[in-house]
Amino acid sequence: MEKRVVITGMGIVAPNGVGLEAFTNAIKKGVSGIKHDAELARLQFSCQISGTPEISEELKSTYFTELELRNFNATGILYGVIAGMDAWKDADLPILHDENPDWDSGTIFGTGTSGIEKFRESIYKIDDFQTRKLGSTAVAQTMNSGISAYLSGKLGLGNQVTTNSAACATGVESILVAYERIKSGQAKRMLAGSTSDSGPYIWGGFDAMKVCTFKHNETPEQGSRPMSESASGFVPGSGAGAFVLEDLESALARGVRIYAEVLGGNVNSGGQRGLGTMTAPNPIAVQKCITDAMANAHIQPEAIVVINGHLTATSKDALEIQNWSEALHRKGKDFPYINSLKSMVGHCLSASGSVETVASVLQVYHGFIFPNINCDDLHPEISECIDASRIPQQLIEKDITILAKASFGFGDVNGCVIIKKYN
Repeated sequence: MEKRVVITGMGIVAPNGVGLEAFTNAIKKGVSGIKHDAELARLQFSCQISGTPEISEELKSTYFTELELRNFNATGILYGVIAGMDAWKDADLPILHDENPDWDSGTIFGTGTSGIEKFRESIYKIDDFQTRKLGSTAVAQTMNSGISAYLSGKLGLGNQVTTNSAACATGVESILVAYERIKSGQAKRMLAGSTSDSGPYIWGGFDAMKVCTFKHNETPEQGSRPMSESASGFVPGSGAGAFVLEDLESALARGVRIYAEVLGGNVNSGGQRGLGTMTAPNPIAVQKCITDAMANAHIQPEAIVVINGHLTATSKDALEIQNWSEALHRKGKDFPYINSLKSMVGHCLSASGSVETVASVLQVYHGFIFPNINCDDLHPEISECIDASRIPQQLIEKDITILAKASFGFGDVNGCVIIKKYN
């Protein structure tokens, strides 16, 4: 029989809060984590603001040994390990130090790059004939699967240990891959999530493409404006989100808190055909991803109470709303509530899907809809499609039965996961 899959633990490293308590308070109050970035200004970026998590040296030392931190320079692994270990602890799971690994537990933890700062450092040392000074962890920090390898070693995971990569859809994809493994009975639990490096060497390409805002360097908190007529591009961000997905039988046997149930979902690609390109979504594929996700989860469109969208504060926001409306056959006041976490944290790239899904699950579990900040001038093409009341500007306390979370990424790839309140 297929297993039911639930979420029993979460961890978060976000620009506006590290840890579930700080993050929950921030999203309920509409607190922005976007600030002036002195390094981007020094390097004369057009966009000189960013959403960068604040991690103290003291906090680092609680997750990494002194030896591990020697020559360590990989922000994505740093964020991912903190979020992943916090999720494990939140699920009330022990860290085993036995000779044998935990054969029932694994991880699917995604990223777009790994240790890009370490990679840059390595290039300079090699060019300066200092190869021997790279340190013994240079490979582990720069290999794409570095994050899953670090987490596996710290937690003793013996089931599948893999890093996935699907641009902005990475986080949603990791959840769905983990979900399928548990559903089929191949694992009792999986640590799912995604992370992203931070800094100019990961964000520079986007600044060069002119997809980042340059109009709010003096007013950082107003810079990320999803669904707004005055939106001028996304704000680069970073962080990590993590989940312990577990089969329901195991969770009930352990007597642990259950945040929500994962009903299913879908990932697909527009194949860069039709209107789809490397950077633009194929609307047909987006709509098919949503409808196939609902079919996989065995729900009808009218069951969806809230959508947590991708919504990046670019010209594609209105198209995304239109795609949702056509896929669900809902518009005007009949459209679900919809929000975008990017208004508070910016676009966390490969971490965006998991960071935003943590916010989504918190809404389902606690019964609230967080506000869209910086959206007091709704884009007219959006207001023609759905009623402005469906885009809340203030916190709404509301029981949420089913939420849809989607991410759409570079390469014309899509992911949508359906989350249900557990009863």
